[in-house]
Parts: sequence; C-alpha cells; structure tokens
Amino acid sequence: MEEFSFKNELVLKYFNEFSSRIVSETGIPSDKYHFGKIVLQSLKDDPDFVMQIDGATGESETNGSVLRKSIRCATAFKKLGLKIGDVMALMAPSHLDLAVPFYAAMFLGITTAAIDRTLAVNDLKDTFNTNRPKIIFCQSQKVEDVQKATALLGLDPMIVTFDKHPETVTLSEIMEKHGEDVAFEDFRAEDFDPEETIAYLVATSGTTGKPKAAIITHKNLASSGIYLCGFAKKIPPTRAKLLVAPLQWLSSLLSYVMSPYYKYTRIQTSIEMTADHTLELIQKYQPTFMIISPTKLTTLVKTAKRENVDLSSFEVIYIGGSAVPIKLIEELRSMLSPNATVLDRHGLSEIGSTTFESDSSPEGSCGTPYAHLQYKLIDLDSGEEITEPYKNGELWLKAPGDIKGYYNNPEANAEVLTEDKWFKTGDMMYRDDRWNFFFVERIKLLLKYRGRKVSPVELEGVILQHPGVRDVAVTSIFDEECGDLPVACVVLRPGVEVTAQEIKDLVKDKLTEVKQLEGGVLFMSELPLTSSMKLHRRKLKEIAIARLKEQVAA
Repeated sequence: MEEFSFKNELVLKYFNEFSSRIVSETGIPSDKYHFGKIVLQSLKDDPDFVMQIDGATGESETNGSVLRKSIRCATAFKKLGLKIGDVMALMAPSHLDLAVPFYAAMFLGITTAAIDRTLAVNDLKDTFNTNRPKIIFCQSQKVEDVQKATALLGLDPMIVTFDKHPETVTLSEIMEKHGEDVAFEDFRAEDFDPEETIAYLVATSGTTGKPKAAIITHKNLASSGIYLCGFAKKIPPTRAKLLVAPLQWLSSLLSYVMSPYYKYTRIQTSIEMTADHTLELIQKYQPTFMIISPTKLTTLVKTAKRENVDLSSFEVIYIGGSAVPIKLIEELRSMLSPNATVLDRHGLSEIGSTTFESDSSPEGSCGTPYAHLQYKLIDLDSGEEITEPYKNGELWLKAPGDIKGYYNNPEANAEVLTEDKWFKTGDMMYRDDRWNFFFVERIKLLLKYRGRKVSPVELEGVILQHPGVRDVAVTSIFDEECGDLPVACVVLRPGVEVTAQEIKDLVKDKLTEVKQLEGGVLFMSELPLTSSMKLHRRKLKEIAIARLKEQVAA
C-alpha cells in the first residue's frame, strides 16, 4: 500500500523542525509529541499575531495576550491542586476567554472535555459520570443545571463561571487570587508522557444513547492532528479559518490547537452561528478555510444564493460529518474561485483527525490512505481481511501511539479495540484498485439530525413505554438541510388503536428537541428480519422511504 500512502512532506518537515526545537531545549526526546510545549512555543514565537476574533463583538486578541492569561491561569490551576490527568470540563460559547483555560490545561497535562452547553440535567449527569471532572467552566445560566447534575452523582467539582454568578467564582477571580504573573521565558510546561497523557475527551455516543468520550492523547495530536492542514503548500497554510461549530466538535477543537501552531487566525463567534450570521462573518472577515457539515452547508449555500453573498474568499473547504452529496459539492464549487479546493473529508473522533487524504481522489471517494495510519477492511460475515478491491467491509485502523478508545468505558473498548490494537470504525467501505476508499454506510446505528447525534435505540426505548406498542424500530429519511429525520416504525398490540400523534407526543414529553420524530410514524404489521432473526435495518429504511413517498403522492 505504500505507493498509495499520502505524505505531505512540507507538513512533516515543519513538524520535525518545530518539535526538534522543543527537544533541543528540554533534552527530553518524547517532547517531540508534547503538544502543550509545542503550543506554548508557538504562542511565544509571535506574540503580536492576532490569534482569534469574536465576530459577535468585533473583539480580537493576540497570541501574547492569550499566552499571558493562560500562564496566569496555569499557575492558578497548580495552586488549586489540579494535576496531570485531571479532567476539566468546558461548556461555553466561543468567546475569547474560552481559550484561556484551554491552553492552560494543555501546558499542565490536564485533560479537557468540551461539552455541549445546551445539555439538560440528565444528559449532563450522564456526561459527568463518564468524564468525572475536577473543575467545570460554564456560563452563569448553566450553574444550576451543573450543580444538580453533579449532586446526583455525588461529585463536588469546582465550578467556575466566565461571567458573574452569586454562587461561583469567576475565571478572572481565580486568576487574580491564585495565579502568578510569570514572564514568558520563565514559564515551563509540565513534563509528562505524551503517548499516555490525554489531551482531550471528545464527546460521542453509543447505540444506547449514553455518552462516550473518545480519548485523544498528545501523541495522537502530533501524529494525526497535524493533518488538519494536510492541504498545506506553504506555512502558514491559510490566513484565517472560520469556526462554524462549537468547541465540542472535533473540527473546532483541532483548530484551537493547530491555529497557533500553523499561524492562522481563528474567526469564531460567541452567539449562535445561524446561516445569516455565518454569511455576515464571511463578508466582514473574508476567511480562507472552513470545515462544515453537509446539512449546515446546504442551508448556507441556499442562503448565500438568496442574499447574493460572495464566497470567493475561501481557498479550502472541508465537508464532513456525514455522507456528502456530489450535487452539493458541485453547487458549492460554482460559487467559489476556480482555484479553491473543496474536499469531502472522512474523520473520526477516536483518532482525532481525518482518516484519508482526498485532495486528488475521484468524486465520491473519502480519499487515499495516510502514511502514518494502517488500514484494513474486514468482511463482516467471515471476519477475514478483504484484500481485493470493490468488496465491502468494515474499516479497521491503527495509529501511532495506538488508538486509546473511550474514557472510563472498558465495555465499549472491548467492542471496538482488538487485542493487537486495531480499532473497528463501524464504517462500511470499499476501495478501488488505486486505493481510493469509498464510504458505503455506517454500521453504527446513530443518526445525525442538524449535526446532533440521535440514537434509534433511545427513541425505541421511549416508544416501547406506550402500552399499545408491541414492537418498534427507528430508522430515518434524509433531508438536505437537517440530515437524518427519525422515523418510528411501530407494530401495535392486537386490537389496540394508537395514533401517530400519540407516539410523537410521548417522545416529545420524554426527550429533547433534537430527538423528535421529524420523519414521522409508520404503523406496520411486522418488522423486517434477517435470516438470523435480527432486525433488518437496511430493509426497514427502504420500506420507510417507499411508504412515505406513497403518502406524499396520495
């Protein structure tokens, strides 16, 4: 496979030269992969560079300003007793202050878990039960929910707000009370093993709907994360990246890490990133790089056409997170400059980056293998490796420093990690004879509605609480703007009458807004089964699509 494996020699040369500076100063060979020290040096190299802009307020901040605050925050963390391996939860909009504890934690080997700030108490409880944070940063309006969730678990973390709240201390106050003003040249990041020290926990979910946290180590960042800018033909590889997703998304988290390293400005916002606001930021700041989901992009393209907004400032756009319609890529390209690059990127939280290089791959392909990863396709029936092209199989991966799996979740790790450290991605793919990989379908059951993960099993569990329901399976239909619209296929008990609205109301009462049956409810006499008497989910989807089309036609 070597002749088909992608290496960006510029990216590798830049990393090797930069990390060699760190090692020559510290004398610790493993510091080559210590991204806390790499980011610290990046910020020190160019203190006057504008690192971040909050498009909602127009405020900007330099590397030097962020570094000064982050060092003071790091010294406060040490005074408060936080240590290597402790977990810090961040749940706030992308205002400028979010970067301060983020970088402070990187310097010290504290693990950051970015959390969806819209989660309600029960979801927060499940998330905190997984991450077990020692300190939680949030906005004042979420304090009560955080307190309730941690109390239910018997946890007593320190709760810090970015703004004022009568029952908490603020970030500014802990920095003032516990932090120290240390000169840039005198501050030293903590020494730790970058192969084992966890940099980030990225939220993901299982088929039960319970949250999981994918582990990304410092070495994972150094070996895979640097390929966020695998398109680079120069350093800096781009001028300014627009962040359209909150910090808990891998694309934004990586940009917080890589923007000082690659020397580009982050354009973010502390208010909701609507299509109109996104276009406002594009017009004002002329960003050159963006990572966006197909559903968000569909809405953005429609709005840009309606408002006659110019998108030609973009040099590179990655589309990822779910299947990308070729028609959408073609429509976007027609709105960009002829030299712009639009790439369908396949990425995984579990490896902390993209999984293929797609710059020169044919339409519809995820791309070709990276040189730093190992790949194989496994036949789901035989369990044997597929060696010939054009045959579907589950993608398995290996990465430098190993893929660590999920935090505090040995059961999930046993399902996805083999004894010899292969990671089972849950994605069905095939390859052609030139080692271009093509995504077929997700073996995992999760749906994505407006970029938020929805578990069919969780929905099914709620619907089965209805006394008139004998069996249920949830599938989805695809919508260009929203993604997967959940559809409940319900088998009723004999002699019972239940309306579709009753099922919808039950789900509405039990689950959050993003977990509703937007695709509808279908009543069936039986659910389709495989020969082994398991639910045939692919057949179920086909039936649902056909039935709903009939309803529309009627």
